[in-house]
Amino acid sequence: QSQLVESGGGLVQPGESLRLSCGVPDRFTFQQYAIGWFRQATGKEREEISCISGIDGATTFAEAVKGRFTVSRDSAKSMVYLHMNNLKPEDTAIYYCAARGGYSGSKCPGRGPFERFGQGTQVTVSE
Repeated sequence: QSQLVESGGGLVQPGESLRLSCGVPDRFTFQQYAIGWFRQATGKEREEISCISGIDGATTFAEAVKGRFTVSRDSAKSMVYLHMNNLKPEDTAIYYCAARGGYSGSKCPGRGPFERFGQGTQVTVSE
């Protein structure tokens, strides 16, 4: 199984915005997978921060990012995007995307493990 590929991270100041991209394998049928965004800060567990459903495009967000982050997908380009606004220093982390398949797994919220994690992209929010 091909891994997903994250990009778009960088160093920004508090209050600024970034858009992360998640590239999915060719011939990837979006309707069959949910795409999750995760992050892992130094010394902390990896946490799920967002999910976009493959079936209906429904989205979920962790409380820490709700109202600041949005997620979208472009099936024609095989891309999923995480739009991050009003970034805070506590958003500093490595960000990952992953896929979850199956009838229950392709929903958000859904069931089952996410797979195909990429290498991640670093986001640093600092003055």
